[in-house]
Amino acid sequence: RGFAKRKMLAAAKRLISSAPSSIGMVAGRCMSSWAPSKFRVKGAESFGALDDMLDNDKVKTWVKSYAELMEPEFIHVCDGSEEENKYILDSLVHSGTFIKLNEKLRPNSYLARSDPADVARVEKQTYICSENQRDAGPLNNWHEPESMRQTLKDLYKGCMKGRTMYIIPYSMGPLGSHISHIGVEITDSAYVVANMRIMSRMGKGALDVLGTDGDFVPGVHSVGHPLGPKQPEKAWPCNADNKYIVHFPETREIMSYGSGYGGNALLGKKCFALRIASTMARDEGWLAEHMLILSLTNPEGKKKYIAAAYPSACGKTNLAMLEPTIPGWKVECIGDDIAWMKFDKDGTLRAINPEAGFFGVAPGTSMHTNPNAMRSASGNSIFTNVALTPDGDVWWEGMTKEAPQRLTSWLGREWTPESGVDAAHPNARFTAPANQCPIIGDEWEDPAGVPISAIIFGGRRSDTVPLVYESFDWNHGTFLGTVCSSETTAAAEGKRGVLRNDPFAMKPFCGYNIGDYFQHWISLGQKHGSKGNLPRIFYTNWFRKNEAGKFIWPGFGENSYDLLLSLHVFPNAGSRRVLRWIFDRADGVDNAEETAIGALFGYLKTICTCSLGSFCLICSLGYVPTVESMDISSLSLSNEEMKELLKVDRERWLEEVLFLGVVFFSS
Repeated sequence: RGFAKRKMLAAAKRLISSAPSSIGMVAGRCMSSWAPSKFRVKGAESFGALDDMLDNDKVKTWVKSYAELMEPEFIHVCDGSEEENKYILDSLVHSGTFIKLNEKLRPNSYLARSDPADVARVEKQTYICSENQRDAGPLNNWHEPESMRQTLKDLYKGCMKGRTMYIIPYSMGPLGSHISHIGVEITDSAYVVANMRIMSRMGKGALDVLGTDGDFVPGVHSVGHPLGPKQPEKAWPCNADNKYIVHFPETREIMSYGSGYGGNALLGKKCFALRIASTMARDEGWLAEHMLILSLTNPEGKKKYIAAAYPSACGKTNLAMLEPTIPGWKVECIGDDIAWMKFDKDGTLRAINPEAGFFGVAPGTSMHTNPNAMRSASGNSIFTNVALTPDGDVWWEGMTKEAPQRLTSWLGREWTPESGVDAAHPNARFTAPANQCPIIGDEWEDPAGVPISAIIFGGRRSDTVPLVYESFDWNHGTFLGTVCSSETTAAAEGKRGVLRNDPFAMKPFCGYNIGDYFQHWISLGQKHGSKGNLPRIFYTNWFRKNEAGKFIWPGFGENSYDLLLSLHVFPNAGSRRVLRWIFDRADGVDNAEETAIGALFGYLKTICTCSLGSFCLICSLGYVPTVESMDISSLSLSNEEMKELLKVDRERWLEEVLFLGVVFFSS
């Protein structure tokens, strides 16, 4: 009887697939819109259907085990098609999760409002469950893996009753690239499905690459909100009191429970692309980094690719989508957030953007700060926790100089400028396809990756750190990555801000011991450095202030609107000049001078034996531009101000050495 049922369902499936897209079948019920194959979990027929839909035995076994544990009403294997996407979007509108935006103003775009208790990453509930606690390191929350598995198993038991279990096969990176990797996510959130379709190469193509015996990174997610027989769905289901985002490095598994928001639920993003991928990279000899990728082309047509890592509030996304204004120069975006990089046989470091979309912070993004991000999200996008205008478009703080007189806030309440609260949540997001970016490079999906000529680290510092400087070599550059720091809060006038060390901008995202991560960088330099193709490494700081407390580098103003923008924006007119100097240095141009910081330290230098080699900050900071090499034409900047931007101050660097000592010894 079971065999006969499977044959009948297979025949029905073939009939449905040949029918017009406006007709579908879900568990024997006709629907007015296309519905992909869904089957009830109870009974052997559902697993028989899975056998027809999934070719990879490891995926089938894994899915069946969680279907039995979670007890979903339906199983839906995502194919990534346009018809499926329309079905998902329509269902989200029907459930109240999505609001369809004005088709003329924001075509094929939607607004979602999350539960107020589910608005951001939850670092305190994010765990690295390595077998050995030491392997998690000082920056991660560690938990013994077997007891955590039992905790999650108890939470997962029956968690999808009355819900649909979606199976999302996806590729992080271009399909078929040797740098890319395949993941499969189980989720009960249609919101996750809609966002993952934008953020990854999701669906049939990923299954085809996976094949019958390929390996994949398994991710399990549930919002933790089972439904009774006649219980209506919430607009934003979650379990605010029980949130877990858990990683098992040895088995490369991800398990998430309770949250439906952002990286907590879109498991391909930070969970896979950084935490799990960083452990894969350590084991396999490559790099998974929290970096943008851009290309620069000079007037002679020579192109170079740059990767850059910055802590939050340093303008990383804006740099990735920089608008070129220097005559003859061209800037293109390859990726805005994450880079996977592998060395080729010639020792060249080649990078891909593993993501297919942008998951950007909305507040502060505008046609003034990042016009290309705004254009990227002009349609086919999802907005979460932004405000809604009366004419059905979106708005957030910093989008325009003046706020609209009337809005509906992210909480669904009437809002006016006199309301005294933000209309959009500070962590409001837009999800937009990368191929809609006006300056996306043609090679952004090149499976071979792009050759990286320079790597930039940086931070937000009002003093001490020069505008830009270059490391002596790969090891010294690795050290610069370890000391990435930013001022996180503004203190009283005349005093320095509070510093937060964020090594490689990976503090929340490194999936293993950060000390071993540093060693991994050094080991890669030792292995591939002899071929002479290692990228040059730089450090930038756009945020130095003068004695009056004003930004020196052009692009910042001091009124309240410009101060809001300064939290999110690079001073575009100036940053292009810095990138031009970096381009020239990577091209071998001799336009720099070594800082004399060793002489400034005096007595410290006398006790330095350089046992650290090029790590030694005491001996020298690195190479800074000559004042003449920086093109400041058309900028409101004097030579004296340029000298101040490149200045190395003895007293400040003595303080910096003490700060770094505390950072390293406390870790």
